[in-house]
Amino acid sequence: MLKLFVKYLKPYVFAVLGVFLFVAGQSALELLLPDQMAKVVGLISAQDATGKMLGYGGIALAYAAGAMVCAVIVGFLASRTSNAFGRDLRAAVFKKVEGFSMSEFEKVGTSSLITRTTNDITQLVNVMVMMMRMMISVPIMLIGGIVMAVSKNAKLTLVLAGTVPTLIILIIVVMIVAMPLFTSMQRRIDKLTLVAREGITGVRVIRAFNKDNVQSKKYDEANWDVAQNSIKVNRVMAVMMPVVMFIFYMTTIILYYVGTLNADSLLYLANLTAVMQYCMRIMMSFMMLAMLFIFVPRASASAKRINQVLDMEETIKDKPDARPFADIKDDSGLAFNNVTFYFPGAEEPSVQNISFSGKKGETVAIIGGTGSGKSTIINLVERFYDVSDGSITLDGVDIRDITQKDLRDRIGFVPQSSVLFSGSIKENIKFGSPDLTDEEVAKAAKIAQAADFIEKLPEKYDAPVAQGGTNFSGGQKQRLSMARAIAKQPEVFIFDDSFSALDFKTDAKLRKALNLITKQSLVLIVAQRISTIMNADNILVVEHGKIVGSGTHDELLVSCQTYAEIANSQLKQGVTA
Repeated sequence: MLKLFVKYLKPYVFAVLGVFLFVAGQSALELLLPDQMAKVVGLISAQDATGKMLGYGGIALAYAAGAMVCAVIVGFLASRTSNAFGRDLRAAVFKKVEGFSMSEFEKVGTSSLITRTTNDITQLVNVMVMMMRMMISVPIMLIGGIVMAVSKNAKLTLVLAGTVPTLIILIIVVMIVAMPLFTSMQRRIDKLTLVAREGITGVRVIRAFNKDNVQSKKYDEANWDVAQNSIKVNRVMAVMMPVVMFIFYMTTIILYYVGTLNADSLLYLANLTAVMQYCMRIMMSFMMLAMLFIFVPRASASAKRINQVLDMEETIKDKPDARPFADIKDDSGLAFNNVTFYFPGAEEPSVQNISFSGKKGETVAIIGGTGSGKSTIINLVERFYDVSDGSITLDGVDIRDITQKDLRDRIGFVPQSSVLFSGSIKENIKFGSPDLTDEEVAKAAKIAQAADFIEKLPEKYDAPVAQGGTNFSGGQKQRLSMARAIAKQPEVFIFDDSFSALDFKTDAKLRKALNLITKQSLVLIVAQRISTIMNADNILVVEHGKIVGSGTHDELLVSCQTYAEIANSQLKQGVTA
C-alpha cells in the first residue's frame, strides 16, 4: 500500500505537505486550548480578574477559531489530493490493462479487473483521506496530550497506564482477525460482479431459456456470501467499539473519582479539568487509531490486488529495437511459416505447422468445423497471442519485430461477434480513423451495405448507438463493424466469420462492393458458408488445428474430402470428392 502511495502521490507532494502542516497546526491549537481554559477557570473566584479572564478567554477563542480554519483547509486539501490520487491510479490500472494480451485477461478475469479498478481503488482513496488526517494528528495528540497532562498532574495521568496497553492489545487483535476477512471480502465482490455481469450481458439467453429464477438464485447466493462476510467484519467492529467506549468512560470515571478525592482549591479543579480534557484527547486518539486500523487491513488487501495488476508482466510487448513499419519497403504480403501455438497451460497445440501466404490483391479464406482453430489463426495475425513456434511475417518482416501499433494500424479487423461502442454511428465508423470526412464515412457505410438503414434514421449518421449496440439488429451491427474496418482502408482486411449474420443477398452485394476497394489489400476471411468464399484465390481447410487442404474451390472439391463434405452439405446440388 505504501508503495502505491509513494509512487502516485509524487505530483501532489506539496499538497500532502500542506495537509500535514495544517494538521499539525490544528493539533497544536487543540492541545493549547484546555490549558487556556484552565487558566480562565482558575480566575473565576479571584478579585479584579475580569480583564485577565477576558484576555485568556479571547486567546482560547482564537485557538478554537484557528483550529476550525485549519480543519477546513485540511479537509479541502485531503479531499482533493486523495481523489486526484484515485484518478491517477485508476488511469494507470486502465492503461496497464489495455496493454494486456488475451492471456492476462484470462488469468485475472474481466470481473475481477472491474472490481480492482473501481471498488479496490475506492478503498485506498477512503483510507488515504483518513491517513492524511490521522498520521500527524494522532502522534501529536498522543505525545502532546501525555506531556501536557503530566505537566498538570502526574499522579492523575498514571490512570492511563492501565488503559493504554489494553487499547493497544485490542487494536492488534482486531488487525489479526480482520485482515483475512477483508481479503476474502474482495474475492467475494469479484464473484458478485461476475454473476451480475453475466446476468446483464446474457439477459436474452436467460429469458429465452426461462432461467430467470436460476440466475436470480446464483446472484442471491453470491450476494448472501458477501453479506455473510460483511456480517463477520461488522461483528468484529461491533465488539470492538463498545469495548473501546467502555474503557473510555471507565477511565473518565476513575479520573474524576481520583481527582475529586484531593480537590482542595478551585485552581486544583481547574487543573483537573485540563487533565481530563487531555486524557479524553489521548483516548480519542486511540479510538481514531483503532478506526484507522479497521480500514487499513481492507485497504492493504485492495493494494495487493492492484499491485498484482500493475506488476503483472505483459507476455506480448514491443521489442526495444522494434522497427517502424514506415522503414519496410517489401511488398510480399502475409505469410505463416510452420506456425504452432499452444494456449497457456495446454498440453496439445491449438494450431500446428500452419503454413500459407497471401499477397495484396488476393483473398485467402479459411474454413473448417467448430473448434478447428480458424479464429486462433486470426488472433495470431493481430498478435492477440504470440506464436509458440514458427513465425508470421508481414511484408517480409516478423510481426514480433514490428511495434504493435504499426502492425494493427495496417489491419482492418471485423470480429466474429460485432462490437459497437456507445456514441453515434459516425463515431463508431470513425473509430479507427478519426480524421475521416463525412463523405468518407458515408462511402464506407455504403460499401458495407449499411447506408440504407442509416439513411432511414431521423438523425442519420448522428443517430445514437446504445451500449453494445443493443438498439440495432445483429445484421446491422455486423455491417457497421464492417464499415468501421472499411473506413480505415487498411493493407490487410480480416473478416472473422463476419458474414454469418447477413442474408445471402446482402452477403453477395457486400462482397461485390468489397472487391472494388480491396485490389491493393490482402483479404483474409474466416467463414462457415461455402458461398462466401467460393471465389477466393486460396481456400485453406482447417481440421483439428492443421491445414488438410488448400487451393481454389474447384480444386478442393476434387482434392479435399473434408471440403467436399462441407460443400455437399451446403450447396443445393450434391458434390462428391
